[in-house]
Amino acid sequence: MKAVKGFCVLFTLLLCVVDSGRTGKILVWPMDFSHWINLKVILEELHLRGHEITVLVPSPSLLLDHTKIPFNVEVLQLQVTKETLMEELNTVLYMSSFELPTLSWWKVPGKMTEMGKQFSKNLRRVCDSAVMNKELLDRLKAAKFDVCLADPLAFCGELVAELLNIPFIYSFRFSIGNTIERICAGLPTPSSYVPGSTSGLTDSMSFVQRLKNWLFYLMNDMMFSQFLFSEWDEYYSKVLGRRTTICEIMGKAEMWLIRSYWDFEFPRPYLPNFEYVGGLHCKPAKPLPEELEEFVQSSGNDGVVVFTLGSMIQNLTEEKSNLIASALAQIPQKVLWRYTGKKPATLGPNTRLFEWIPQNDLLGHPKTRAFITHGGTNGLYEAIYHGVPMVGIPLFGDQPDNIARVKAKGAAVDVDLRIMTTSSLLKALKEVINNPSYKENVMKLSRIHHDQPLKPLDRAVFWIEFVMRHKGAKHLRVAVHDLTWFQYYSLDVLAFLLTCVATIIFLATKCCLFFCRRFGKTGNKRKRK
Repeated sequence: MKAVKGFCVLFTLLLCVVDSGRTGKILVWPMDFSHWINLKVILEELHLRGHEITVLVPSPSLLLDHTKIPFNVEVLQLQVTKETLMEELNTVLYMSSFELPTLSWWKVPGKMTEMGKQFSKNLRRVCDSAVMNKELLDRLKAAKFDVCLADPLAFCGELVAELLNIPFIYSFRFSIGNTIERICAGLPTPSSYVPGSTSGLTDSMSFVQRLKNWLFYLMNDMMFSQFLFSEWDEYYSKVLGRRTTICEIMGKAEMWLIRSYWDFEFPRPYLPNFEYVGGLHCKPAKPLPEELEEFVQSSGNDGVVVFTLGSMIQNLTEEKSNLIASALAQIPQKVLWRYTGKKPATLGPNTRLFEWIPQNDLLGHPKTRAFITHGGTNGLYEAIYHGVPMVGIPLFGDQPDNIARVKAKGAAVDVDLRIMTTSSLLKALKEVINNPSYKENVMKLSRIHHDQPLKPLDRAVFWIEFVMRHKGAKHLRVAVHDLTWFQYYSLDVLAFLLTCVATIIFLATKCCLFFCRRFGKTGNKRKRK
């Protein structure tokens, strides 16, 4: 018996040793709002597996409250208030949601450049607080992290990883015009059938749309290269003490965990170090709180509609909120509306306002008939996961693209907030609720999403741990990073071939002229004789 107990103790100790050998230290350079919501799910799973996690958090953040983060936290002190951040954010949101869509295409680059400079200014403040803090860097170096998780839209995570000499992984959704993925990661992106992010196009384009997409790519490449990357190239070179570019450093990413998947993404080429993990945050619905359950059950056979515009849009103008409330009042379904603004005067008895709703649990409820959404990736995937058709009211960023994708697959209709009327919203709602094809199509997407060999979260965690185990994933790195732009497009080969052809044509022409003159003179002499 003692021998058995001794064996059990030894076996347990062995498991502990083996398990501790697989755990490591993870540094996190996060981005705010929905990006953090998604990344936090990965971190929680890694934490459950025994990994030690440290998150670098700016002192004034809008959603990243360092007092509520359940991991180790290093606070980056910024000389700016939360109110100033919110004011700057609202300015950018207004420009992207209302000003940008009204501009002619040749004025868009100027406005986007203005927005990019403001965005870059905010990122620079955070980056300075980390890379200029020698005490912090020394402390991070002493911690001996195994990997850094970063977001490529929050510039500087890759720079910190470079300074600490550790591999890094990106958690990502998209960049404007796919620019970062194409230029920095070398992702093949044919403009003929891969629509540029934020273009609102699909993979089935007419000639005019392909022309628009090609110009869109060109415009974004020029904007990023001339007005955004050039500033950061200088900054990264100064910090590292050698000439470099932000794209060179970004190109060192071991893995790109893309928060998308083929259930709603259009098919496209991708690289070995790109893993599509869309919907990793999705999970089965939990029972609703008693009060909510009573309200949902009171809808009878008509069911309920869930309405939210995400965490960044808290309220609307009085005019918009009233026309929305008027449309909602005319449907037989009960409506749960996440809204913190002034109560609309036209609010119907079937609609109830909430400061917060358990979105995933409501979408998974059998009585939910439709989801009115801004088209954020997290909410969209929860709707796909639970098979709920959507009415999209996209506002900015990737939202128009997200809605365009589910609309192209027959799972949603879209409404333009700028020109939306009560009748247009009501028509969209009735179409989605009463036309069974929308439910059938979204259920098809849901079945595709659930039919995967591994869950998205498990795949994401696997690749993070893979990089930690192998100190990187260099065997997945494509050679494009070692080529110049003209070598990548084989322009040097083309120039060589054109030179060869031109040389052959030139020599052939000279030979012909030579023989023509030679035999021409001989012929004239014979005629004279």
